[in-house]
Amino acid sequence: MGIDRRAFAKAIAVGTLGAVMTGRSAAASRTVHARNIVLAHGLFADGSCWSDVIARLQPLGFNCTAVQNPLTSFPEAVDAVERVLARQDGPTVLVGHSFSGMLVTQCGMHPSVSSLVYVAARAPDAGEDYAALAAGFPPPPASAGIIYDGDEGRLSEEAFLRDFAGDLPEARARILHAVQMPFRRALLSGEADVAAWRNKSSFYAISTEDRTINPDLQRLMAARMNARTVELRASHLALISQPDAIARLIVEAAHMIHPVATQ
Repeated sequence: MGIDRRAFAKAIAVGTLGAVMTGRSAAASRTVHARNIVLAHGLFADGSCWSDVIARLQPLGFNCTAVQNPLTSFPEAVDAVERVLARQDGPTVLVGHSFSGMLVTQCGMHPSVSSLVYVAARAPDAGEDYAALAAGFPPPPASAGIIYDGDEGRLSEEAFLRDFAGDLPEARARILHAVQMPFRRALLSGEADVAAWRNKSSFYAISTEDRTINPDLQRLMAARMNARTVELRASHLALISQPDAIARLIVEAAHMIHPVATQ
């Protein structure tokens, strides 16, 4: 089932589709109208972090589902995404923030997934050690603010406000800190064994003021996947501080024009 004509016209009116439509030949391409959007969250958050983006997508007719990432182990997080993908009824945009870029990379080969969106997210290659990749860049300040209680990790309030949610109003950031989901150490040892971005159309929103994932690391990952990229003057939480921009990128991904092979 495609998005209704009125919603599609509205999406065009706000300029979200012009970049992909320009200069393409209808005879040499096909347009996939994905009605479903699946959104996965990263560390120090839960599925509600996507609420502001969802509020902008639903009026356009999109069916949105936020995955509740258990943050326990990589296989369990993958299972959580795949269960949600299995419920979708057609082409689906898979979106991941922060750590959940790992899940987009792993789960994006699902046959329902038509395109991938990374929001200030990890984007490893197949079998790549993300920690080793990140070690080539200055360590992000937020990493020093992780507190462990045995096997369980969380972000201190100081680091959360300054390094994770630095462009949000302090009152909002304090609420988000209070409801953060702790993660288990085992989660961080997971590696994707496929790289869906090598096979699916990919989009990346870089946060230029990010203190959780180095912005230059984000640029490297976006460039090597040849992603359609936007740069936002935002903290790590662009999905909350700039939900209009993130929603526009997702709408663009939902109406991606794919080349058709010619004989």
